[in-house]
Amino acid sequence: MNLLRKLTALAALTMGIAFGPMAPALLTPAQALTQQQELIDKSRITFEKLIGSYEFGELPGYLKRAKAVMIFPDIFKAGFVIGGEGGNGVLMVRDPSQGWSQPAFYTLAAGSVGLQIGGQSSESIFTIMSDKALQAVLNDQMKFGGDMSIAAGPIGKGVGANTTTNLDADVYTFAKTAGLFGGVSFNGAGILRKNDWNAAYYGAGTLPQHIVIDRKVSNPNTKDLVNALSPY
Repeated sequence: MNLLRKLTALAALTMGIAFGPMAPALLTPAQALTQQQELIDKSRITFEKLIGSYEFGELPGYLKRAKAVMIFPDIFKAGFVIGGEGGNGVLMVRDPSQGWSQPAFYTLAAGSVGLQIGGQSSESIFTIMSDKALQAVLNDQMKFGGDMSIAAGPIGKGVGANTTTNLDADVYTFAKTAGLFGGVSFNGAGILRKNDWNAAYYGAGTLPQHIVIDRKVSNPNTKDLVNALSPY
C-alpha cells in the first residue's frame, strides 16, 4: 500500500475517531481469513526483525519477563490538521507450563487535533509487564497514559542482553520507524479487540480470553509465529 492510500485510509479512521463511529466494512469469511493470515505472517517477520536487531538488544530480556506481547507490523501515523494513528496486531500470552498462546487479533487507534503535517510507519512490539495491563487488554479497556503507564524500551544494547533495570512501567515499546515525525509516542492510544477477525479465524463466538488464556481454540497456520516466540 503506497503512502497516498495509507493517508486516505487513515484520514477516514481518524475522522471516525474525532467525529463519531463509522459503519464497519463487511467482509466475506474468505477475505477476512486472507487478511488475518497476512497479519500473522507479517507479525512473525516483524518479530524476527526486531528481536534480532542490535538496536533492540535488550528486547529479549524484556520479553522473557513479560506477561504477554503485542506485535504490530504496521502502525501508520499521519497528520494534516487532524492527526491520528492506527494499525492491526496480535496479542500472545505466555503460560509458564504451556508456553506462548495462539495470537488474538487487536487494533490500535488514536486521534488528535493540532497543527501537524507528516507521515510515519512503525513496526512495533509491546511487552506487557503487569497483570493489570494484560487484564485491561482482555477487557477491552486499554488506553495508554494515565493509569496505564507506557515507556520506550532501551536502544543500543547488545543482542540478548539480560534486563537488569527496574521495570516500573506496565508496557514497554520497541518500535522501528521511518517517516517524517520525529518520534513515536503511544500515549492516548487505545487497544481494541477485533472480535470479527477472532471469530472468523478461530470460530464463531471466539473472544481473546478463549484464545490466549483458556486456550480453547487453535489454528495450525499460526505455527511459524508461535515457534518464533518459543525461545523466549
